[in-house]
Amino acid sequence: MKIRFSLIAVLLLVLASCQKKQEPVKITSEDFHQSVDKVIEVMIHDIFSPPVASRIFAYPNIAAYEIVAKNNEQYQSLAGQVTELKAIPDPKNAENVNYEMAALVAHIDLSKRLIFSEERIESFRDSLYTLWADKNEPVFNASKEYGLEVANFIAEWMNKDMYKETRTMPKFTVNSEDPSRWQPTPPAYMNGIEPHWNKIRPFAIDSAGQFKPAPPPAFSMEEDSQFYKEVMEVFEVRKDMTGKGDKSDEIAIAQFWDCNPYVSVTRGHLMFATKKITPGAHWIGITKIASRKTDADFAKTVYAYTKTSIAIADAFISCWDEKYRSNLIRPETVINEYIDDSWEPVLQTPPFPEYTSGHSVVSGAASTALTDIFGDGFAFDDDTELPYGLPIRSFTSFSQAADEAAISRMYGGIHYRAAIEVGVKQGRDLGKFIVDKLDMTKG
Repeated sequence: MKIRFSLIAVLLLVLASCQKKQEPVKITSEDFHQSVDKVIEVMIHDIFSPPVASRIFAYPNIAAYEIVAKNNEQYQSLAGQVTELKAIPDPKNAENVNYEMAALVAHIDLSKRLIFSEERIESFRDSLYTLWADKNEPVFNASKEYGLEVANFIAEWMNKDMYKETRTMPKFTVNSEDPSRWQPTPPAYMNGIEPHWNKIRPFAIDSAGQFKPAPPPAFSMEEDSQFYKEVMEVFEVRKDMTGKGDKSDEIAIAQFWDCNPYVSVTRGHLMFATKKITPGAHWIGITKIASRKTDADFAKTVYAYTKTSIAIADAFISCWDEKYRSNLIRPETVINEYIDDSWEPVLQTPPFPEYTSGHSVVSGAASTALTDIFGDGFAFDDDTELPYGLPIRSFTSFSQAADEAAISRMYGGIHYRAAIEVGVKQGRDLGKFIVDKLDMTKG
């Protein structure tokens, strides 16, 4: 009799175990936010340049979005809308696929391929895999299989965007004989980064040169020239900053929007980098803030990240095309040579030519995409920089935030006015084109 009861108990335990593995698995927008946050964390650790970081955001988001659109009637595939992207395959085991889980699998897997510190992504991934498998192994297996299949599909498309080819192209050559040309800046005097970024295949714009801006003011140190006036404006703005009174907020604005992953700090004979997010990552952070504030579901959250990251990625391609065309010298170099050799900007000058301002172009594009998604006059508190010891700043709209991000570059002493004003228009024009072109929602 005891043996019989023992067998029944074992059978009940087995049955309970099987039932446990059939629990429904709810994937939420917070799960996707965590995946994006993990990617940002790794990108900061690995110190990716701003253009490269924009590529790292775009492809995993697109992979996740395409899976969402496959199963959600509110959203339409980007196949045929984004350059050379074709429709993803259908799942082989559709009845068991959790599409949100598959989207997250694809996002994590593709992100892992695009960074260096893969183990940091793997530990995050494995914790989710264990949780999902424990709750419902059949659904987990089917969803994982489909997510990885789509990740492979998107990776094949991704690998044809000319990124790998640009890794072996020549470094940027500095022309020291032309006084208008960009020169490496202190303290690290780094080479110009990503001089061939305009060769990267765009996502939605027709070409890198589609939104080519007007040329910058011609280099001239004649006092009545436009260029000289803009140089002196940067010089005077910095000179008046004491960190007190009316100018204190200008310093706070410059620091808030710094987002320079290349800041070098010297201690004696030692030089090291302080790690920060890129300008694209800051706007991805704003996307998270807006998604959370509106209680966006998983699908809309992925949609918001995807549309915004496409705008950011194409903005970098457009901006970098102009940077290495005009190849304009930075304020720090001009002011030190012609006006005051002891002058220093508030921010460390990043290692690439001046015109147009990357922050301005990217902020113009990202804010236009976010306005299209969440509406005009969307007020929000930006806590993106809290991890770097900077307080929250509040904005009445994405457009206001973009304008502040743009002018922060003059307050920081690293851009002239033309690069800012022309740059933010370049970004907004590009953003509007992308918003009008991409038909991602139905109804």
